[in-house]
Amino acid sequence: MKADIAYVQEKFGEFNRMIFDGKLPEPPISITNAKTYLGVCAFRKHRKWHGKLEYSDFKIRISRRFDLPQEEIDDTIIHEMIHYWIGLFSPADMPGHSPLFRKMMTDINARYNRHIRVSHRLSSEQQEQAIDKRPKKHVVASVVLKDGRTGIKVIPCMERHIRRYRRGMMASGKVRSIQFYQTTDPFFNRYPSSSAFTVYFLDPAVISAHLPDKSED
Repeated sequence: MKADIAYVQEKFGEFNRMIFDGKLPEPPISITNAKTYLGVCAFRKHRKWHGKLEYSDFKIRISRRFDLPQEEIDDTIIHEMIHYWIGLFSPADMPGHSPLFRKMMTDINARYNRHIRVSHRLSSEQQEQAIDKRPKKHVVASVVLKDGRTGIKVIPCMERHIRRYRRGMMASGKVRSIQFYQTTDPFFNRYPSSSAFTVYFLDPAVISAHLPDKSED
């Protein structure tokens, strides 16, 4: 199941009445395609004249990128509603997963048979859903170490970054060979693009399956 705006609004109203005694005014709710979170309670903060922080302009955002069980979507909505409740009624316990947040979460889980968690660890299938599948231009270094391990590194498409990476890796004394390829295979979208001297180790068969036959060397 993927969340939509009507579903989240309906569940917000239901959980507000059932769990929060109807005390939460409905904030702006939006559906995003974010891959870094399932849900977030966004807000603005400013410091009052006496030094205390005040929170306002709350918004709840739920990502629809992931295909999740309905229960998990519901738990995500309640998770963000706890943040919202604390922001409105106990701002001293904002932000983050404070002791009050954990107490409310534990109480709600016990009382309503929920499975809300402080953080959500994506399964391998959900992580795969988070990857941008659109073709993008990449320069990929195929690296073979002297100890026999093989791997790849995605590098910014600029000559100076490519030269810097080659120079730094060869200077380490651990590298047998480096070859550079241009590709638009979405497989490489999952790897960060930088000229840091790192290697992501992969099976040679996986590497060859996603790289073109001809290198740029």
